[in-house]
Amino acid sequence: MNKNVYIETLGCQMNKSDSERIFGILSQCGYSKCDDSKDADLLIVNTCNIRQLSADKAYSLLGKWCQRKKEHPDIKIAICGCVAQQDKEQVFKRLRGVDLVFGTHNIYELPDLIKMVSDGEQVCAIRKEPYKANALDYPIERAEGVNAWLPIIEGCDYFCTYCVVPYVRGRQRSRMPEEILEEAKRIVAQGYKEITLLGQTVDSYGRDIDDDSVNLSNLLRSLHSLDGLLRIRFVTSYPTDITDELIQTVKELDKVCEYFHIPMQSGNDEVLKNMRRRYTRAQYLEICNKIRTAMPDVSITSDFIVGFPGETQEQFEDTISIIDEAGLDYSNTASYSPRRQTPAATWRDRFIDEKTKKERLAILNQKVKDYSLYSNQKCVGKVMDILVESSKLEDGKIVVSGRTRSNKVVHAQGDESMIGTIVNVKIEEASTWCLKGKIV
Repeated sequence: MNKNVYIETLGCQMNKSDSERIFGILSQCGYSKCDDSKDADLLIVNTCNIRQLSADKAYSLLGKWCQRKKEHPDIKIAICGCVAQQDKEQVFKRLRGVDLVFGTHNIYELPDLIKMVSDGEQVCAIRKEPYKANALDYPIERAEGVNAWLPIIEGCDYFCTYCVVPYVRGRQRSRMPEEILEEAKRIVAQGYKEITLLGQTVDSYGRDIDDDSVNLSNLLRSLHSLDGLLRIRFVTSYPTDITDELIQTVKELDKVCEYFHIPMQSGNDEVLKNMRRRYTRAQYLEICNKIRTAMPDVSITSDFIVGFPGETQEQFEDTISIIDEAGLDYSNTASYSPRRQTPAATWRDRFIDEKTKKERLAILNQKVKDYSLYSNQKCVGKVMDILVESSKLEDGKIVVSGRTRSNKVVHAQGDESMIGTIVNVKIEEASTWCLKGKIV
């Protein structure tokens, strides 16, 4: 069987990593990856359910594909990821043209599921617990480039009142270090130069394993010894799981980048308590100060939600002020979106109106832009190590692009042979989202 599969991936890096694994598994079932949905025999949308907008986008895409299926009835359509895990058979009621619904725990069952769908069945496969399989037994068709995703932990134990992750990804599950190390060796053997370790709370890695030696610091030290690997990153960190040992490890290891993504979600203590976040504004600032004291050139980024149920104007202003006080180089932002199963979704009497949420989000986004520019301007005049990731032709000249150790995007005139190598760039110009400079 020679067929094409197209996957539209929505959401976080974990979803992107899942799609790479799905491509690899499907390659064993006779499917080849294609970049145009019009060429596909199998269409899959890998979904995110963090916000309603993401779920709506997934269903809109499925609707378009189901319309196409009326003219091409042999096409198979599937939905996976967090929306699939939560909505289950309801997908079929909304869109009869969908052939397969499979959840976040069912990826390694795909060969059997695809066979059932190919035989004409309509299949919904949603497990409450992960399908037991050795991930190393399955191929992974990674995206081309310099960086590779490597999941080390999945799920979450924190149950923040706004977040659907524990309900659709399950409780925290850490992979064994020897399995992670073996996958990392394969990544390096394929020519990737940078590995990003993934987890919803990546710094709590190992807490569910009955062995005190299994933690993120020791894992980083093991990965650091791999020949051919130039850089290591990790996302996303939960604030109070960032230990002094982890900070010291990042400082000591040359290959581990000075970059922490630490979602705060709100700058106000009362809102943080209502969100069931396990820290205060003062504790978050203390963590940032510890990191900056150890590594002055570190970059710290964050996530924020505006318009959480009951949030007052004064509480929102605490979120605005924390950007400067914590020195956050960049932040992802969103207005609150109620998610089914979460406690906050039941607090309808405290919901903030859409107009107010939109206004607050606009103010926060402008603050993030302003500080991002300020942060980038501090780099002007410095010589920084850049891992080159790509190149393109601009005005007859080759411009290479890459990132600093602190995760800032840099453009400089160079040549294609630099891709996958580290070059020194003197920063000459800063804008809101990137830096420009000259290779020295």
